[in-house]
Amino acid sequence: MNRFTAAAFAFLLSLTPALAAGDQTRFSSQEVMDAGHQFFGETTAGVAEVIEYTFSKLGEPNGYIVGEEGSGAFVGGLRYGEGTLKLKNGTDQKVFWQGPSVGFDFGGNGSRVLVLVYGVTSPDQLFNRFVGVDGSAYVVGGLGVNFQQNNDVKLAPIRTGVGARLGVNAGYLKYTAKPTWNPF
Repeated sequence: MNRFTAAAFAFLLSLTPALAAGDQTRFSSQEVMDAGHQFFGETTAGVAEVIEYTFSKLGEPNGYIVGEEGSGAFVGGLRYGEGTLKLKNGTDQKVFWQGPSVGFDFGGNGSRVLVLVYGVTSPDQLFNRFVGVDGSAYVVGGLGVNFQQNNDVKLAPIRTGVGARLGVNAGYLKYTAKPTWNPF
């Protein structure tokens, strides 16, 4: 073996543990599925499909939020929620969200929410307003995902809930470290 081949072989061997461990800054599809099944329950096969769809659009997240929310609308609407942000680096932080919406939207619902978080390495990067469009069709229960963005940070809230709601709306959610009733 010549010196170049030996050096190349040694370099490849040094990479093997990192390659075997995978990307330590992002959650794999299986890790998110496991969190979703723990949070939503094993019987939610639709959640797995929505998670796979989101991964195909945005890739692997570096965090997620598990929480609950309530919302209602009659043309204009409000949404309030709370949960725990879990980052791949081990950070856990309580977060709250609230926001207005407007559109052809009527009814109300309560939901369990798994928000996939992209582009965040610190909870402070999450505390901002995120614009999005949402469509709902709940008669008794439902499942859905929408996408929100603020600069380089992207969120994909996956909701499963109960209620009676129909419509499409545009609005924003404001994520905060403390609860507030002010949706603006």
